[in-house]
Amino acid sequence: MAAPRRVDVLVPSAASWDRVGEAAEGESTRVVRTQPESRRSIAMDSNHQSNYKLSKTEKKFLRKQIKARHTLLRHEGIETVSYATQSLIVANGGLGNRVSRNQLLQVLEKCGLVDALLMPPNKPYSFVRYKTVEESKKAYDTLNGKEIVDDLGQKIILYLNFVEKAQWKELGLQALPPGLMVIEEIISSEDEKMLLESVNWTEDTDNQNFQKSLKHRTVKHFGYEFHYENNHVDKDKPLPGGLPDICDSILEKWLKEGFIKHKPDQLTVNQYEPGHGIPAHVDTHSAFEDEIVSLSLGAEIVMDFKHPGGVTVPIMLPCRSLLVMTGESRYLWTHGITPRKFDTVQASRGHKSGIITGDVEDLTLSKRGIRTSFTFRKVRQTPCNCKLPGFSFGFGPAFACYPLVCDSQMKETPTSFPESDKEASQLEQEYVHQVYEEIARHFSSTRHTPWPHIVEFLKALPSGSLVADIGCGNGKYLGINKELYMIGCDHSQNLVDICREKHYQAFVCDALAVPIRSGSCDACISIAVIHHFATAERRVAALQELVRLLRPGGKALIYVWAMEQEYNKKKSKYLRENRISQGKKEEISSDTSVQELLVKQMPDVGNQDSAPSVPSINDFQDRGCNSREVTNSKLPIHTNRTSFHSQDVLVPWHLKENPGKGKPIEPFGPLGSHDPGPVFHRYYHVFCEGEMEAACQTLSNISILQSYYDQGNWCVILQKV
Repeated sequence: MAAPRRVDVLVPSAASWDRVGEAAEGESTRVVRTQPESRRSIAMDSNHQSNYKLSKTEKKFLRKQIKARHTLLRHEGIETVSYATQSLIVANGGLGNRVSRNQLLQVLEKCGLVDALLMPPNKPYSFVRYKTVEESKKAYDTLNGKEIVDDLGQKIILYLNFVEKAQWKELGLQALPPGLMVIEEIISSEDEKMLLESVNWTEDTDNQNFQKSLKHRTVKHFGYEFHYENNHVDKDKPLPGGLPDICDSILEKWLKEGFIKHKPDQLTVNQYEPGHGIPAHVDTHSAFEDEIVSLSLGAEIVMDFKHPGGVTVPIMLPCRSLLVMTGESRYLWTHGITPRKFDTVQASRGHKSGIITGDVEDLTLSKRGIRTSFTFRKVRQTPCNCKLPGFSFGFGPAFACYPLVCDSQMKETPTSFPESDKEASQLEQEYVHQVYEEIARHFSSTRHTPWPHIVEFLKALPSGSLVADIGCGNGKYLGINKELYMIGCDHSQNLVDICREKHYQAFVCDALAVPIRSGSCDACISIAVIHHFATAERRVAALQELVRLLRPGGKALIYVWAMEQEYNKKKSKYLRENRISQGKKEEISSDTSVQELLVKQMPDVGNQDSAPSVPSINDFQDRGCNSREVTNSKLPIHTNRTSFHSQDVLVPWHLKENPGKGKPIEPFGPLGSHDPGPVFHRYYHVFCEGEMEAACQTLSNISILQSYYDQGNWCVILQKV
C-alpha cells in the first residue's frame, strides 16, 4: 500500500454551520476562526456587538454559529481567521448532504474563478479556493445564506466563512484485494439488453426456476437454488433447465479469453432498486469453487471489500463490467453493497472501474439506477481447499484468518441473515426481548454512569423541551436535565418497572410503533437500541419512527455499537478492558473461571456489555456453566473484549442472580459458591463506519447535523426538516 500523503486543503470555519461532520479517520486538520464582516453575517466578537442590538433572525443565526464553533473546536480542533482570504468553507455544501461537485461548482463559479474545490467523502461541507481574495469576498457576501436544492429535492442553506489553508492527511492509493479483477465492457450493449430481457421477473407458473422476493432485493436462481437459511446449495437437487441458453455462448467466450477458468453451473440474478444493498459477506467456502464472477447490468455500483484486519476498499463496478474474485479476495475479504441512493465516486474517472480513493479534489456523487447482477458460480464437489498452501495474503498470516470465514473450519455455523420481517421479528423476540426481561435487574446494576456527549446533548436543549428516550432501559438519562419534560419507553416490562421505581415517566412499547402523537417531540434519543434490529429495513424503520415523533426542527441523537473498536489508532474502552482481565488471570484459582473475573472487573461502558463471551456453547458446558441453549440460530457467538469479525453476532450476558430487591449483586454468586449463573445471548448488528449515516440518508425528511465516533460507538445527530 502506498504511503500516506499530505494535501494542502481548506479547513472549515465553525462560525456559521448548522450541519457539522466529524473528521474522517486519518484526517488531521488545523484552522483559524473567521470573524464575518458581511451584511449576511454577524460578528462573533462580543466587543463589536456592544452598541448593536441584534434582531430575532440575527440572534438565531448567531446561536447556530456559536454551537457549530464549539462543536468543531471540541471534535476537530478547528480555528478560523478574522480577515478575508482566498479560501472558504461551504457548510452544508458537501457530499454528505447529497450536493454533487457539478451542482456546487455552478453556484461558486458565479462569483469568480475557482482554483480548487475539495469535497471530503460523507461530510456535510466542502472547501473552495478562489484565484483572488476579491473573488472570495464576493462569494462570501453573495452566497452566505443562499438556498439551493439537492438531488432529492430538499432545500439546503449554504453558510460560508474564511479559512486559512491547512494540512489534510490522506491515505495514498490502495491496492485491489489479491485475486480480484474487474474487466470493463465485457459484453456489448446489445448483449446486455438480451440478458436483461431473458429474465422473467413474473412468477413462473411451472416453478422451473426458483425466485424469491427478499426485503432488500429480488432474486432468481438457475442451475441450483441458493438456500439463504444456511448459505448453501443442495448438490443433489439441481433445478430443471440449467442456466439460460443465452449465457452459454458468453461463458464460452470468457473461458476462451481466459477471464474465467471453470464453466459455472449456478447462476443467481439479483435486481437492486436505488437505496437497496446486500450485507457484507463471504460466499460460502464449501458450497462453491474458488472462482466467483459477477456481471453488472443496467447501472453502475460501488461495492465495498473489507479485510478482517479492518482495511476497506470501495471499488467502482461500471455497467457491463465483470467482477472476478479468486483466492484471497474470494475466500477472505467480505464484499457488500451499502444501501443508499447515491455513491461517492471519482469525478475525473467518469464511469470507469477502480478504487474510490479519498482524493477530496476529485470526489462527487453518482445517483444509483436499477442494477441487475448476474453472479456465476461453480458448485463445489470436493472439500474446501482454502487452508492449503498457495493463497497469498497481504495483511498477515492467511491461515490464521481463514477459520474466521470458512464454514469448513469454523466451529460455529456461518452467519445467516433473516430474509423476512417475520424471521427478523422472531430472532429479536428470542435474542433481544426475552433476554432483557431475564437480565433486567443485573443489566440495570451495570448501567449507572451517563455518557458525557449524551449529557451534553440533553443539557443543550431549551428549557421546557419535550424529549422521548426510545429504548430507555433503566432510565439513566431520564433525569439528566430537570428543565426538560422527558418520557421513556422500552420493550422490557422489567426495565420500565425499574424506571418507575425511580419515579420516572416510562411505558412499555415497540420502538417501531411508539404511541406518541406525530410531530410532538422537540427531541428524541435512541441509545444502544437500533443495533438490536435484525435487518436493514427494520433499522431504517426505527429511524423513521424517531423522525415521525419529532416536530419540524426537532433533533434526534442516535448511538449504535461500532464494528471498529479500534479507531484513529486508539482502542475503545471495550477492548482496553481486555488487558485488565488478561493481567489478572494469574491471580485466579484453578476453580474460578476467567468469565467470573471479567464480570467483576467490568465498568459501566454504555452498550458494551458486561457479560463475558465465549467461543462456543460447548466451552461453557465443559466448564460446568449454566449456559442457555442457543436454538435455531446460525449467528456466530462473539468473544467479548475482542474485535468483531462479523456484523451480525450473538453477545453473551453472564447473569448474576440478585438474591433480592435492594441487595447487592455478588460478583461470584452467594458466599462460598462459584456458580457463575446462566448465560444469555443477545443479537447485535454492529455498524461499520458510514453505515448509520447512509441509513439516515435514505430518509426523505431529515438532515444530518453531526456524526462522530464515541468510545466504540457510531453516533449521529439528525434534524427533521
